[in-house]
Amino acid sequence: MERLTQPEEDALRVLWPLPAGGFVKDVLDALPAPRPPYTTLASTLRNLERKGYVRAEKLGNSYRFVPVITADDYQRRSLGTLVQHHFQNSYKDLVSFFAQEEKISAADLQEIIRLIESKKEH
Repeated sequence: MERLTQPEEDALRVLWPLPAGGFVKDVLDALPAPRPPYTTLASTLRNLERKGYVRAEKLGNSYRFVPVITADDYQRRSLGTLVQHHFQNSYKDLVSFFAQEEKISAADLQEIIRLIESKKEH
């Protein structure tokens, strides 16, 4: 799938918790200030549809936008792309980077090891 711009990702984050999707106005009302103009947001949602992240359902004179990808799937794909492009497809290099940048503690790493080991037991 095509990468998202920040406004596209922001709109998608608003749509995910809405059980039946949302209209442009719903998304606009949920975005933090400064909000984009209505027409700009409508174009952003149309771009999400073109890129395959949402589907548009015509209801009367407007469209309801429904995500076709879950937040978890988007997170997996985004992280996978990040690791592929910036860490030579190595999650070990990703974790090493965070350790060197002091963004992850030894206690966090030990917790990750416990999680990995518990997965192996199942």
